[in-house]
Amino acid sequence: MAKQGFRLSALAIAALCAFAAPLAQSAAAPSTVTVQPVQDLRADFMMGADVSMTDQLERLGAKFYDAQGQQKDIFAILKENGVNWIRLRLWNNPVNAADVVEGGKTLSRKGEPVGGGNNDLAATIRMATRAKALGLKVLLDFHYSDFWVDPDKQNKPAAWANLKGAELEKAVHDYTADVLKAMREAKASPDMVQIGNELNGGMLWPDGKTWKAKPEEQIGGDDGFVALLSQGIKAAREADPSRQMKIAVHLANGATNDLYRRVFDLLTKKGVDYDIIGLSFYPYWHGTLEDFQTNVDDISSRYAKEVVLMETAYAFTTEDGDGFPNLFNRDMQKSVGYRATVQGQTSLVRDLINAMAQVPGSRGAGLFYWEPGWIPVKGAGWRTGEGNAWDNQAMFDFKGRALPSLAVFKRVREAGSEADVPKLLPIAAQKLTTYIGEVFTPPEKIRVSFSDDAQRDAWVSWDDVPADKLKEAGNFVLKGHLSNHDVAVEANVAVVPRRNLIEDPSFENGKLEGWNIAGSTAAVSNERNPGNAKTGQQSMHYWLGEPFKFEATRSYTGIPNGTYSLKIWAAGGGGEKAIEVLARDCGDGKRYTKAITNTGWQKWAQYVVTGIKVTNGSCTVGVAVDGQTGNWGNFDDVEFIRDGAN
Repeated sequence: MAKQGFRLSALAIAALCAFAAPLAQSAAAPSTVTVQPVQDLRADFMMGADVSMTDQLERLGAKFYDAQGQQKDIFAILKENGVNWIRLRLWNNPVNAADVVEGGKTLSRKGEPVGGGNNDLAATIRMATRAKALGLKVLLDFHYSDFWVDPDKQNKPAAWANLKGAELEKAVHDYTADVLKAMREAKASPDMVQIGNELNGGMLWPDGKTWKAKPEEQIGGDDGFVALLSQGIKAAREADPSRQMKIAVHLANGATNDLYRRVFDLLTKKGVDYDIIGLSFYPYWHGTLEDFQTNVDDISSRYAKEVVLMETAYAFTTEDGDGFPNLFNRDMQKSVGYRATVQGQTSLVRDLINAMAQVPGSRGAGLFYWEPGWIPVKGAGWRTGEGNAWDNQAMFDFKGRALPSLAVFKRVREAGSEADVPKLLPIAAQKLTTYIGEVFTPPEKIRVSFSDDAQRDAWVSWDDVPADKLKEAGNFVLKGHLSNHDVAVEANVAVVPRRNLIEDPSFENGKLEGWNIAGSTAAVSNERNPGNAKTGQQSMHYWLGEPFKFEATRSYTGIPNGTYSLKIWAAGGGGEKAIEVLARDCGDGKRYTKAITNTGWQKWAQYVVTGIKVTNGSCTVGVAVDGQTGNWGNFDDVEFIRDGAN
């Protein structure tokens, strides 16, 4: 999993609550949920769960209960609810290489277990053995590290820190072979392995890193990455000459097609031997379900490979189980379109299963839900000394009782009835705005609500826009109907003078059109990540792995003289030398600024510059950032408005 959110939430100071005695189900959990069956599911479709935290959770006292409140083995509960595969991550030696200190507080000491499951080989074998005893298949996730790896970090194990070239390649091969031999001897051989985890930028950095954070950085590049990956694959093939054990290569950002084409075009060119393309897709971070569908359809066809969604999850509540800040918050459900309820969680998982079932050629082989059993237990955090930022995305309530959503893996295969089909809820009149004298094109799609706590896009066929209504300020009603439903819709359209001079103020077109980036251009991008946006899916993002400085500005000419205000929302990790919102070259020779201070992930604040005097019909507005290595942040919802405009 991409641990960005965990890393950021760890900056918060939170007390850990003692684990309450289990048994009673959360009052918010319903007794049942609606599940629409999925058509065309393969008989061997992987209904998977990554339960790598289980060993540590149980050692700290966690107990699990089925939906009726009967205490049982979590693996048995999962199987009863339709799960047929288990995914387990593996770390080489999960102990701290040094004291872990944050904010002046020592969280854990050198040599102590790292936390996050403490997933060494012994723990992995214990869990794999239990899964195999119940007839569940096992996917082994090699991280080739002592702790988490993801697109932001791919740290070598401490024991391999000084290995390079052929020595490091041999270490990868021999370690992979030794692990598979030990699991075979324990009668717990995996049915699939993934060689590395979320390999967007390679593995075992810097030797297998494929991108440079700064020009002088020494990396192995594509050749180094492929050489290391190939040694892991070679060992896996040698361990299973019959090729019954599948081999996967796994990336994150599952809705980003150009990423997948870049990496898998490389692997194809180099002749890398693998069976499955694995993806992570968390909709609150990675984009829309439609973009995910487009990507899996494309890559499965382009590379003639099966695709598996290796990681996904969603919240069943916005409440917190242990006092430690959760990754998923209330605002995220707005951008994704599924409510953070047990029903909403169910519906999203069902829709993802359906997306995989729709992949052409039946190449959508399955899905794994990430850590459905990570309930709040004192001491079982992302790392030792922290709490649980994932408890509201589990599929068990805070006291360990299975939620009705867990049964989605079984119920999607059932015959179902008319009652299981989500019902379209009444559609309120849409509120749209256009500007006097400008061309108005109503949206092709609108988001509509269904009875299963989900909002989905629906195509709209609108009546013709009355041209005479656009000539002056006023309001009119535009009628239409949903293309795939026999339902009428209407929109109340307000025709107003253009007030905000910023076109695409929320960056939703996916570009930075109209913005001039001066300075460290590599630091700035239009990022599609609803978890990092104030509204919508997109925002202006900055980050660079070296010191950087840039201005992002828009310049206007021919605008009315007068007094203007500039507003912008900002959030980020903090630590920059300086950030400011600015206006200059407006005719009076002044530079108008307001300092910005970022205080953390999703801690949005609006910054306003007032009294901007435009005297020559022109002005340049924007933001300036003077950043240090690794500083990051986002801007969204920009406004440049003439005072008194209406």
